[in-house]
Amino acid sequence: MQGDARYVGATPSYVIWNLIERYTKPDDLVVDPFCGSGTTLDVAKDTGRRARGFDVAPSRPDIEKADARSLPVGKGEAALVFMDPPYGDHIDYSDDPRCIGKLSAYTHEYYRAMQRAFREATRVLRPGGVLGVYVCDAYDKKRGFAPIGLQLLGGISESLRILDVCAVVRHNKTLEMGNYRRAAEEGNFFLRGFNYLIIADKPAPRGGRDA
Repeated sequence: MQGDARYVGATPSYVIWNLIERYTKPDDLVVDPFCGSGTTLDVAKDTGRRARGFDVAPSRPDIEKADARSLPVGKGEAALVFMDPPYGDHIDYSDDPRCIGKLSAYTHEYYRAMQRAFREATRVLRPGGVLGVYVCDAYDKKRGFAPIGLQLLGGISESLRILDVCAVVRHNKTLEMGNYRRAAEEGNFFLRGFNYLIIADKPAPRGGRDA
């Protein structure tokens, strides 16, 4: 078992596994600032990588308590930073007032907070290191559509070089339920059956990628 499938918003382990296998080597350091149920730690251990996971509300002993905007990791130590951040305030992740999940994705405060998290990820990445961000858009009947993925993509590109943007199919059975489809038809919105996986790197100094 990698992570906890019962954890609300648990990250699919195959997403993290793909990033680790593609962009890191054994014994490299992987950092997860929004560690949740600890999936990243488990995948890293199973693939022979070192890992540190952080959360303002740790769910298990090997997750360290810290804010994604201020990590106790040295500059340039990480080969990979993976983020599956809160997509707004629709889920109650914790009582910690620092929790970015208390900020609405319909406000500038949410994107400012995530921009600070991206800057911190950039600081801890080594030259040539990679950031992976797994995120989806949101829709609310009263507030309409929130293009979270595209807005975060813009924020990431201010500090890092975009390598790819992938559409990851969400194997969510609720999307197949008739009431969800009926609500989409009545509300004139699309059912979102995918998440974005945004991949970016920290350009290495002239002379090539830092191995």
